[in-house]
Amino acid sequence: MMGRSAWVAATIVLAAAAALPAPAAAKTDSLPVGRCVNMGNHLEAPTEGEWGGKKIDAADFDRIAKAGFQTIRLPVRWSSRAGWAAPYAIDAAFMKRVKTIVADARKVGLNVILNSHHFEELHKDPSDANIARLAGMWKQIAAEFAQEPDANLWFEIENEPHEKFNDGNLLTVLNPALDEIRKTNPSRPVIIGGEFWSGINSLKTLKLPDDPNIIPTFHYYDPFDFTHQGATWVDNPPKMGRAYGTAADEKLLREDVQKVRDYIKRTGKTPFMGEFGANGPIPLNDRVKYQKEVRVAFDAVGIGMCAWGYTNTFPLWDQQSRKWVPGMLDAMGLRE
Repeated sequence: MMGRSAWVAATIVLAAAAALPAPAAAKTDSLPVGRCVNMGNHLEAPTEGEWGGKKIDAADFDRIAKAGFQTIRLPVRWSSRAGWAAPYAIDAAFMKRVKTIVADARKVGLNVILNSHHFEELHKDPSDANIARLAGMWKQIAAEFAQEPDANLWFEIENEPHEKFNDGNLLTVLNPALDEIRKTNPSRPVIIGGEFWSGINSLKTLKLPDDPNIIPTFHYYDPFDFTHQGATWVDNPPKMGRAYGTAADEKLLREDVQKVRDYIKRTGKTPFMGEFGANGPIPLNDRVKYQKEVRVAFDAVGIGMCAWGYTNTFPLWDQQSRKWVPGMLDAMGLRE
């Protein structure tokens, strides 16, 4: 999830990265993400359950699948559970926990997007040391999940590049990790998003590795002054009271949908929306209206969409009532 309020357009320096050998597999231009929900603020927390008071269990995935979702996105903060020197060993108990969660999701037929989330040191300092650490972590992750079917488990190397991690060094940072993934997962879809928290404007200049199984992604929290009202995790969050649905909002949404159409026409690849939603304290009718209008608008382009998030910050499921937040499944085009 976007962690700062500086979601703005900026001058971008494109990376000139060396091409990787293409795996011997059919080219992947899109993923069957469909309706998707982020299991956010669970495995990124210092202790699972610390952010939001709940651990993930198998019943969550049964509920998600029965509601009609096809995919879950699983944000994982590997960097807080890995060593700082080669081979950057990931805590064995934590790896086992992640594998259990992935297995529970797969048992009910859900696809899984497994990512690296909140490697903050990398974003602040994309140096050789942190690049090597990212690659070392992915070497282990890729090996652990190598037997999972390519059709149902997808890797996302690093969530929302920002700060000093930008399009100017994007492929320099990501290619070593991709190299390690390809040693054990030669044709698994790997997801990459661009700079400035992978906002929709990053699609215009996003440069991908020369690999046929790379999938582009973007995140959508526009307009930011609506979606992040009262967000305690951002600097100077927008004040409460901003409703959604002005003529300017509608114009922006139309223009942003066109940006995706333009990207598909230009590249032949179909991105998916890895995150979208509006903060929980916003009045529910406005949250639902936003979620539905964004979903309907981007449905016209035929892309998958992952709502943020299941139970936390921008919740779709209410832990207290143990029910889906009223209107949210309908907003996602699913059954109540």
